[in-house]
Amino acid sequence: MSSMGDIQHRVVTTLQRRVVNPMQRKVPGQQLLETVGRVSGQPRITPIGGRLVGNQFWLVSEFGNRSQYIRNIKANNRVRLRLHGRWHTGTAHLLPDDDARARLRELPRGNSAVVRLVGTELLTVRIDLDD
Repeated sequence: MSSMGDIQHRVVTTLQRRVVNPMQRKVPGQQLLETVGRVSGQPRITPIGGRLVGNQFWLVSEFGNRSQYIRNIKANNRVRLRLHGRWHTGTAHLLPDDDARARLRELPRGNSAVVRLVGTELLTVRIDLDD
């Protein structure tokens, strides 16, 4: 029997994969995270929301270890990040000991509200940019 969190995860990820993400990838100012598919080896692009602080980009994954991009980062933490229309390379770090709810208070409000609303397993991610 599925738990409510499992159902919520399935509904939200299906909606994101089929409707929201394809539309958001086309928005010029949308922040995008590119990981390498852990099985395919192909680039995988995910719309994200977070904040650049110095040379670090911070975000919170709403489904933590269940998110495909988190699983990709675990296999290969070298990523690319599109900010303000420009691609940057970096290294992603998963921070399970960080207080993700507190971190959301420091990130853009709109995205943080959605992550809090639909998230079932919050996980902080820090990307150290090379440039």
